[in-house]
Amino acid sequence: MTVRLRAHHLLCVLTYVGKGYTPAFVANLDRIAARLSDGEDVLIVEGPDDICAPLLEGGDGHCHTASVRRRDQIALAEVASTLERDLVAGDRLTLGAAQLANLRGSYAVERVQGACGGCQWKPLCASVAASGYRDTRLQATSSTHPQSQEA
Repeated sequence: MTVRLRAHHLLCVLTYVGKGYTPAFVANLDRIAARLSDGEDVLIVEGPDDICAPLLEGGDGHCHTASVRRRDQIALAEVASTLERDLVAGDRLTLGAAQLANLRGSYAVERVQGACGGCQWKPLCASVAASGYRDTRLQATSSTHPQSQEA
């Protein structure tokens, strides 16, 4: 299977420690983190993704706003630069141990935090990064999957 993620959620999963908007949101993100930890691929999508699902059920429209779409654009460019490859919606990648370490290293030194400006979760994420990503739910395994695949 494949996890559908919008670009800025690639950053969110780096520091996710079980906190979120609602209990349903947290339970959903726990399942997604477990799937990613098991080596499922990520399909980069535009707009709402698998993480957004519980918020959309309640009619929360922030997943559709221009500011969130802008976060996705910034995150996609920064993640692509960090991974040293082009990335567009429709591309696939696997967050194996090397990719996760690379992204977390870049996040810790604020190379991939441009999309985080104004986010209410930024202080928590910064604290998680400062702790060395202790207690994060996404734990990459040494994967034999390729870093990326073309869609």
